[in-house]
Amino acid sequence: MGETDETTMSESGQEVEELAGRVFGQLLAGMELLSIYLGDRLGLYQALLEAPATPAELAARAGVHERYAREWLEQQAVAGFLEVEGAGDAATFRLPAAQAEVLMDPASLAYSAPFARLFVSAAVQMPSLLAAYRSGGGVPWARFGADAREGQGDVNRPWFEQSLGAALAAVPAVHDVLSREDAGIADIACGHGWSTIALARAYPDAIVEGFDLDAPAIEAAREHAAGLENVTFSELRGEQLAEQGEERYDAGFIFEALHDMPDPIGVLTALRRALRPDGIVVVMDEAVADTFGAPGDEVERAMYGYSLLMCLPDSMSTPGSIATGTVMRFATLERYAKEAGFSRASVLPIEGFAAFRFYLLQP
Repeated sequence: MGETDETTMSESGQEVEELAGRVFGQLLAGMELLSIYLGDRLGLYQALLEAPATPAELAARAGVHERYAREWLEQQAVAGFLEVEGAGDAATFRLPAAQAEVLMDPASLAYSAPFARLFVSAAVQMPSLLAAYRSGGGVPWARFGADAREGQGDVNRPWFEQSLGAALAAVPAVHDVLSREDAGIADIACGHGWSTIALARAYPDAIVEGFDLDAPAIEAAREHAAGLENVTFSELRGEQLAEQGEERYDAGFIFEALHDMPDPIGVLTALRRALRPDGIVVVMDEAVADTFGAPGDEVERAMYGYSLLMCLPDSMSTPGSIATGTVMRFATLERYAKEAGFSRASVLPIEGFAAFRFYLLQP
């Protein structure tokens, strides 16, 4: 065996070790994400926000069995999520401020506990996903349940509440339209309504209407908007928007949803008909690369993960779906927009808004 062969085998062995280590690291990450889910859904983090606790105290506050409380507390401390003082049954566990913000503060841009809910909602659907992959069918969004619905709403909420108004106000081509007297604004696939509510608060003279086909989401959106007078919510498919009235809206929005739609061209066509001649449409979607390339960055990897487990199966659950998937690149969006009757699609100069990119569609 020559020196070149030995070098090649050595490099191959190193690659094998590195990949095995990466997989093991992902096992740890998956387990710890599930442990966050337990803390989130069982109210364990909330109980620790009240005060540091021993296992017995946490069990009493959260209504869980003491043996499970001790194991979870120790695991969280080992993982670096909690700090601990003392030992044995007298050990006291504390949730530090940074961890409390990431895991418990729904107003923080760093709030991350909802990611665990999304992860679990996909994991429990694995039997259905396996069947869909084999048959070419899908798994509808409703089947992913409350964890997906609430997780999706909560993870985007702080960005909408804290950053959306300022981001849109910084773009005159958008801000001027939204500032028109009694401007009509449609928010398609609004989910829990946080984007719709943010628009209504940023532009109090506008009339903002949120639409979604998911009845539980619309119900939640109405609760969230209680007391806000310039916003309404209705259960409606995007393709039906023109039925509300042609040339009714000054602006239409689709936040992180166009790629999920089985008929995005049909939705954009309906929105185009419902839009006034001088109106605009803003689409916010994932900030993926312009073209496919491997390996990809973390955003690309995350979006393909969402696509494999949730977005593509949801879209394909509708017969005849165009099956876009989460990784909707600009060229695809531009093609959809032109087929729907828009003359131009462009990228808006809004940066640093989580992992999203904003597009402007003009009649």
